[in-house]
Amino acid sequence: MLRFLAGVVSTLLLVAAGIFIWRSQAEAEQAIPPAPKARTFAGSLLQQQPEAAEPPAASEKTKEQKRFARADKDDDGRITRAELLEPRRKAFAKLDTNGNGSLSFEEWAVKTVEKFAGADGDGSGWLTPAEYETTKPKARAKKKCAC
Repeated sequence: MLRFLAGVVSTLLLVAAGIFIWRSQAEAEQAIPPAPKARTFAGSLLQQQPEAAEPPAASEKTKEQKRFARADKDDDGRITRAELLEPRRKAFAKLDTNGNGSLSFEEWAVKTVEKFAGADGDGSGWLTPAEYETTKPKARAKKKCAC
C-alpha cells in the first residue's frame, strides 16, 4: 500500500513539474520582439513599393435588389404578374409543339424521348449499358476567373 501511495505522489509531482516547464516556455515565446523593418539602400534591389491605389467601390445593391431589378422589366419599381410569367411563357411555348396552350405528356417529355431514340442505336426499344452510357450529361466547362 505504501508503494502505491509513493507512486501516486511521484506521478503528481512529475505532472506538476511538466506543467511548470510548459508554462515557462509559453511565457518565453511571448517575449520575442517583432522583426525590425527592412532598410532600403540607394541602388539596392530592396526599394519601397509605391502604395497601391484603392480598389473600386463595390455596388451598394444587394443580391436581392439585383434579382428584383432583373425581374422588373419596365423599371417602375413593381413586378407585375406578366413580368414574372414572361420568361416561363417562352419556355412553355417551346414545349407546346402543337400550339394548343396545354402540354401533353409527350410534349413535356419530348427531349427525353429524343434522347432515348438517339441512344437506341439498334432500334430494339431498350438500351444496353454501352448505349445508355451515350446519354451521360456532358461536363460543364468551368468558368474562368475574370480576376
